[in-house]
Amino acid sequence: MSSPQAPLRTDIITVEVAQTLDGLFRERVKQTPQAIAYRDYDVHQEVWLNFTWEEMADAVACWRTAFRQENLAPGDRVAVMLRNCPQWVMFEQAALASGLVVVPLYTEDRAENAAWCLEHAIVKLLLLENPTQWQALREVKNLPAQLTRIVILEATTDTMYAFNDSRVRALSEWLPAQATQAPEPVSHDPHALATLIYTSGTTGRPKGVMLSHHNILSNAFSSAQVVTVTCDDLLLSFLPLSHTFERTAGYYVPMLCGATVAYTRSIRLLQEDLLTIQPTILVSVPRIYEKTYAGIQDKLAQGPALAKFLFNLAVTVGYSRFEHQQGRSGWQLSHLLWPLLEKVIARKVMDKLGGRLQQVMSGGAALSPEISRVFIGLGLPILQGYGLTETSPVACANRLDDNLPSSVGKPIPGVEVRLGEHDALLIRGPNVMLGYWQDPEATRAALSEDGWFNSGDIAHIDEQGHVTITGRIKDIIVTSTGEKIPPADMEAAILRDPIFEQVIVIGEGRSYLSALVVLSEQGWKAIAAQCNTDNDPVKLAHNEYAEEIVLEKIARQISGFPGYAKIHRAALITEPWTVENEMLTPTLKIRRARIFDHYKNEIEKFYARH
Repeated sequence: MSSPQAPLRTDIITVEVAQTLDGLFRERVKQTPQAIAYRDYDVHQEVWLNFTWEEMADAVACWRTAFRQENLAPGDRVAVMLRNCPQWVMFEQAALASGLVVVPLYTEDRAENAAWCLEHAIVKLLLLENPTQWQALREVKNLPAQLTRIVILEATTDTMYAFNDSRVRALSEWLPAQATQAPEPVSHDPHALATLIYTSGTTGRPKGVMLSHHNILSNAFSSAQVVTVTCDDLLLSFLPLSHTFERTAGYYVPMLCGATVAYTRSIRLLQEDLLTIQPTILVSVPRIYEKTYAGIQDKLAQGPALAKFLFNLAVTVGYSRFEHQQGRSGWQLSHLLWPLLEKVIARKVMDKLGGRLQQVMSGGAALSPEISRVFIGLGLPILQGYGLTETSPVACANRLDDNLPSSVGKPIPGVEVRLGEHDALLIRGPNVMLGYWQDPEATRAALSEDGWFNSGDIAHIDEQGHVTITGRIKDIIVTSTGEKIPPADMEAAILRDPIFEQVIVIGEGRSYLSALVVLSEQGWKAIAAQCNTDNDPVKLAHNEYAEEIVLEKIARQISGFPGYAKIHRAALITEPWTVENEMLTPTLKIRRARIFDHYKNEIEKFYARH
């Protein structure tokens, strides 16, 4: 099934004109040289700096000159381990124009994992953000011998001398102040390899997804048909550019459309940057909305009953208006209350997000319909989409005029979907990867001979073509009684209570379900108060009454699930799951297998009595 073809936009750069990703950049520079391309915060001057497209092009020429000094050949791999910033774009555009293959790495990733990717991809040049990263990497044994140049952005020549390694250079000395006469861009096939992206993988070693220029370019163009981005838009970028979702939706789509991208200083300062930048579009993963939602609920719980009543009324009326605008329900008399509720309630929430957001995109994981309902009800159009690194990444997306929050929308133009064995979602289109780097067996397992990619996600497709993801084949829990339970849905429901920070449901092959839960800071305080004891997480984790309270709260959140989907035991985990302790992937997905192994003793205790 493919989405009906609507008239294509004529106000953006087409795939045919751009041809390649670096061709897209050159065409954007040609069309709007003086427009603002990027905004970035200079920590030394303590000001936000603007970069025009022409200034970016001049900088890219300097980077190309530096690359030429390294005697790199077309097809060689170069890696970048850098926060989101204009230099990330300069590096990639110079590399692509030189015919090189870009390997993005997560700045939060463990040194051992980053080193493995460098070795597996046979990377020859690496751009790092700071000396600390190189200090961690150089202690790893398996760095590739071919890695002949390491460039560090935030370093001085004196710092480099301390490493006593001729391969290491500070960017300030490696990058020329002016470009030499730049040669013509290396001519390459649009279907040639452009980037090698290592999936963060919740189990085992990551796989290197091979994406061509055409894979990403066609996906960005199709995405721009669904989510209208214009030259007047301002995006705030905070998802790492090493994440395919941000790279396509937050980097190449704005380039196609001539929009401006501002780079947030950090996730910690995101709230402040929202108020300063006042973006019109946001590309995000569900966790950001979940944390904002939990904060709102916590504040309402501590406030007067009238405030909670008015808030819920605003959401109810606002969502009813949304359903009417979508053509799924009739007009209601209560809609007359909206102007007042919008002014008194909704506008105050929207102002905290900068006050100018017109649409936000959510992807990377499932967003709870309840959380969607709250934000949409307050007037913030959340457009949930779906995709994978292997699909460049967008496969499906909701539209402003066809937004079904319980789904991930319809396939974007040019993409086909259908259901395969076990209702697995199969995807075919120009966005589907070339394959997995040096892994023909995994490629054959994921890609059929006629181009269908098996996502591994279980889906439902309604009569109108909306796709709903109902679970992941590998994550489905099958209890000893034969019941099949998708844990992600239950976990999303539990996390709507602000006392919970993280949760994982357990029960494969068992007679009943259990859960490991990490409480929020407010959650520990609340449980301690109810137990009438000190707020000591270690002691509370072994308090039977605390477990009873947690189970009661969980039961309240999952009351809408079938009776067999009941949580019977819960363990309170005192250490949050993070990338650093290897319980989360760099894209903040839970590593289920690793958590199960780490807490196997606690899990066995759940079932020891039965």
